[in-house]
Amino acid sequence: MMHLLSAGRLGAILLLTALLSQVSSLDTVFGLYGQTLEIPCYKGAAKAEDILMTKWKYDKGDGLSGNLLVKKKQNVSVSAEDEYKNRVSLASNSSLLLSEARLSDQRTFTCMLVFGEDIEEHMVNVVIYKTPLGLEITEKAEELEIGKQTKLGKCVAQDANPAVNITWLKNNKPLQQDGQDINIQDTVQVDPETGLSTTTSVLMYSAQKEDTDAQFSCSTEHSLGQTFSSSSESFTITYSTENIMLRVIPPGPLLEGANVTLKCEADGNPAPTSFNFHLKGKETVIVENDNSFTITNVSRDTSGEYKCSLIDNPTMEAAKDITVNYLDISLSPMGSVEKNAGETLAVNLKVDASGEYKVSWTKDKVKLDKEPQFTKLTYSDAGLYEYEVTMGELIETDSFELIVQGPPVIKQLLKQRSENGRNKVLICEAEGSPKPAVTWSINGTSSYEGPFINGKITHKITVVPTANLTVSCTVSNDYGVDMRVINVSSLFEEVRMDKRDQSEDGDQTKLVVGVVVGLLVAALVIGLAYWVYMRKSKQGSWKTGEKECGSSEEEKKLEEKVEENSQKAEV
Repeated sequence: MMHLLSAGRLGAILLLTALLSQVSSLDTVFGLYGQTLEIPCYKGAAKAEDILMTKWKYDKGDGLSGNLLVKKKQNVSVSAEDEYKNRVSLASNSSLLLSEARLSDQRTFTCMLVFGEDIEEHMVNVVIYKTPLGLEITEKAEELEIGKQTKLGKCVAQDANPAVNITWLKNNKPLQQDGQDINIQDTVQVDPETGLSTTTSVLMYSAQKEDTDAQFSCSTEHSLGQTFSSSSESFTITYSTENIMLRVIPPGPLLEGANVTLKCEADGNPAPTSFNFHLKGKETVIVENDNSFTITNVSRDTSGEYKCSLIDNPTMEAAKDITVNYLDISLSPMGSVEKNAGETLAVNLKVDASGEYKVSWTKDKVKLDKEPQFTKLTYSDAGLYEYEVTMGELIETDSFELIVQGPPVIKQLLKQRSENGRNKVLICEAEGSPKPAVTWSINGTSSYEGPFINGKITHKITVVPTANLTVSCTVSNDYGVDMRVINVSSLFEEVRMDKRDQSEDGDQTKLVVGVVVGLLVAALVIGLAYWVYMRKSKQGSWKTGEKECGSSEEEKKLEEKVEENSQKAEV
C-alpha cells in the first residue's frame, strides 16, 4: 500500500511539472465593445482528431477561476453559471466565442487541451476597446469679447475605452494652452455600471479681432487609430471702436449745385449706428440709426473741414476737407457782333476759378494760337469764335459770332482766253459784306460765282467779242457800290495782230543776224588793213631812217578805206 501511495504522489508531481512546462506565454486579444469576440485556443502540434477534451475557463480574481464550457469529442456543454452563461460558445477550431463584449471581459481566459497522456493550457489576455459616441461642442458662448477670456464651449467625448484626449482647433490648426489667452480644462468620468469613460474639455479663450469668422472645433484620436471631430462653430467677436473714418461721396471733384454725402465708418463690433456730424465747426448734426449725412446743392461756401464722431465717445472722430470747385467765366462781346471793316474790336475773357485752368480758342472749328484781338477789322476776320476753359474734369465753353460789314471793293478785274482759245473769260474779284451782288455790262455764258468766304467773292463770265469792247463789272451791297472797266479786243483782231506780230518778228530776226555778221566782217577787214599798213610803215623807216609815219596821202587813203568799211558794216 505504501508503495502504491508513493507512486501516486510521484505521478501527481510529474503531472504538475508537465502542465507547467506546457503553459505558453500570455497573448493579448483586442475586442470591440458590444460585439462578439473570438478568443483563439492554441493547439500546438496536436491534431483535431487526437484531442480528447477542450475546456475553457477564466480568471475570476483573487486566485479563483470560473468554468465556461467543456467539449468532449463532439459534445459541448456550457458549465458557466454567471454572466457568461448565455454569452459563450465554441467555434469549430476550439476558439471561444464571447458575445456582447463588455469591459468586465477584460481578464485572462485559459484554454485547456487533453490529448493522449498530454495536457496543454493556453492563456489569453482580453482587452475591450470602445470608441466615443461622438464629439460635440456644448455650452457655446453667445459672443467673444476681444481681450476678455471667455468660456468658448465644452467638448464632450462620451463612453469610450480607454479614455480619450481632446484637442481644440481653430481653422483646423491645434490650439496650445498658454495660460494667458488659451486655457484648456480636461476631466474624465467613468460610468460605474459600464466602466466606460467620458472625457470633457472646456476651452477658455481670449479672442482677437482676426477671430471674426474663425471656425472652432474639437477632435480626438482613439487607440484604434480612428479620428473623431465635432462640427465647426463660429462666434461673434465683439470689440470697441478703434478706428473711425469719414468718406465723401462722390470722391471726385465737386461742382456747385451737386449733392455730397458724408459717410462715417467705424470698425467696432457691433458697429456704431449713430454719429455726430460737425459741419465746418459751426453746426453739429446728430444722426441716429444711420451713418450718413447728405448736403444738397453745394456751393463754394460749402468748402471747409467736416468731422464725424461717436455719440458715446466724442473724442473718437475723423475729419475730411471738402472743396467745391467753381469756374465763373464772363466774355465780352457775346452773341452776334456786327462791325464795320477797319474798326477795332476788343475781346475780353475773364475767368474766376478755384484752381489752375487752361483756355483754348477756335475760329470756325480751327484752333487759334492765342486769344483773338482786332485792331483793324478785315472781312477775313469774320467767323464763329469759340473758347473752352478746362479745370480738371470741369469744362466751360461759349462763343461769339463776328460779322464784318462794309461797302464792296473790286480788287481785280482780269481777262484771259479760254482753254480752247475761242472765248474770252472775264474775272471780277471783290470784297465786301454783306455779300455783294455782281453785274456785268454785257451778257455772257458759262457764268460762275465762287463761294463767299471771308468777305471775298469771285465772279466769272465767258464772252465771244466780235469787236473791241469796253466791259464794266459792278459790285454792290447795302453799304455801297464799286465799278471797274476793262478793254476787251475782238478775237478776229487779235488773230490778225498775232499773225502780223509773228511776221515782223521773223524779219527783225533776219535783220539782226545780218547786221551782226556784217559788223564781224568789217571789223576783220579793218584789222587786217591796219596790220598791213603798220608793217609797211615800219619797213620804210628802217630802210630810210625816216620817222615812223606815212605820207599825208597814204594816211588819207587809209582813213577813207576805214570809213568805207565802217559804212558797209552799218548797212
